[in-house]
Amino acid sequence: MSSVTPRTSRMRPLPLSGHLRLGRPSEIWFKPALSVVAAVAPPNLTLLALGRLDLAVYTMAGSLCALYAHNRPYAARALTLVRVVLGMLGGLAVALVAASLTTNAVVLVTVGALLAAVQKALCDATRIGPPGNVIFTFVSSASLFAPQTPGQVPAHLALAAAAGAWSWIVGMAPGLLRPHGPERRATAHALSAAAVFAETGAAAARAGAAAAVHTAWQSLLSTGSASRRALARLVVRAEVALAAPDDTDPERLRAWARELRGTRRVPIPDDLGGTADELLGVEAELASPRRPLRRRLGPLAPIALRTALGCALAGYVSLALGVGRPYWALVTAASLYQANVTLTWRRGVQRVIGNLLGVLLFAAIAPLAHLNQLALVLCGLVLNFGAEALISRNYWLGSVCVTPMALLITEFARHQEPAALMADRVVDTLIGALVGFVAAIVVTNRRAGDRLDHALAAADRARERAARLLAAEHDEPGARESARRALAAALVELRATADAAAGEWWQRALPEERVLRAEQAGHRTLAATVRRQGRHTSEGART
Repeated sequence: MSSVTPRTSRMRPLPLSGHLRLGRPSEIWFKPALSVVAAVAPPNLTLLALGRLDLAVYTMAGSLCALYAHNRPYAARALTLVRVVLGMLGGLAVALVAASLTTNAVVLVTVGALLAAVQKALCDATRIGPPGNVIFTFVSSASLFAPQTPGQVPAHLALAAAAGAWSWIVGMAPGLLRPHGPERRATAHALSAAAVFAETGAAAARAGAAAAVHTAWQSLLSTGSASRRALARLVVRAEVALAAPDDTDPERLRAWARELRGTRRVPIPDDLGGTADELLGVEAELASPRRPLRRRLGPLAPIALRTALGCALAGYVSLALGVGRPYWALVTAASLYQANVTLTWRRGVQRVIGNLLGVLLFAAIAPLAHLNQLALVLCGLVLNFGAEALISRNYWLGSVCVTPMALLITEFARHQEPAALMADRVVDTLIGALVGFVAAIVVTNRRAGDRLDHALAAADRARERAARLLAAEHDEPGARESARRALAAALVELRATADAAAGEWWQRALPEERVLRAEQAGHRTLAATVRRQGRHTSEGART
């Protein structure tokens, strides 16, 4: 069917407004903010006491790992943080070895650009979540230009590893108090999103609720059995609200969500009995093989190429203009690349405005930070907290704190002239944003349309399987629920793929009507499976 889609290219106008609008803060904005302070403070203060604050650039590599995985249940978070630390150490090792072997700035920029592309592809393929590849690229790019000898590399990596181990402890510590907090929040978000859809009936609200329900199920996949059954009942209730919004009481869903966000016992819906079949479906999904990483990396090749080209060109232009820190231009370019050109443009505007305001903030706090090294460290900690507390409101707002923090880090080794630092930062920001965006336009992502075709085919297959099991008189326990999970996931992926493709330039026209029909048919099938499960559950409760 996709073969008849006209292959006309199109270019959407870039939006000029709305980039600075502030959103609601994340429910857990304080967790990454406090975690990064707890992870950064002990290593930096220890080095300060030893008179070796110049080594903080290496411990910061491990400390910044504390920014990741805050939305993941603790069983999954433990493994994710190990992978983050290992990934950080891998990028740092490549950077330090390169820095120890050559001082040729062109070679170092090239290495940094290739590292940035690999980090972008791996973070997107594994869906590591915020802050994504930017922190990895910031650390590895800065380390490329740190004076280094081969004999120093092992000790510097050991410092980063020690700080990374401390970050793992910081990230896991809240589990001692609320071991099921992340999955409770995910379930609460699914209930709240379902309540919004039940009230409004809007297509966007339905897509958001479906994504939230899918995320909640994914969260339950990685939790222990102690909380899974109770929370699964509530996620099923959110699914029922999606299937029958007119028969749903939104306030009831919100009341359950409020209880989950607190410390009370998990509420039990009195109109929904056991969830054995749902849990069998979850177990079946958990046991099913996942797509290998190689297949997930394939579709990301255009984004990786954009990143490599944009970062390299930004660094080369910075060198040609004689700017002292080309890695700032490289990192700016790396931070731009989102799912499509339109989102990349939006991020570029936010980055430039946030960085320019951040330079002004640095000018204001520099006299205080330069009082002594303790003041320097404390100012850095405050900015770390501010960046993570504000960035969920809007990227530019967090950048206002990130920029002076990055400038202060350069002074851990030695005092530098503020005016020169600020000038370099402004020039590199503008170079990185401009050159990076040009690279996004030049490297077209024609695979976006192909990915949409694959997502449509996957959604059709998932719907047909769910419909076939729905029509069957008898099926294997949990098979219908597993098919429902797969269909819900396919619909969420279809919407995300369609949104990404819609903002991409220079590609064939998208099959928008076919996407709409696939979504409508898929949600009808989902509603039918939920209604049938509700009948079976009621019958089981009566017996």
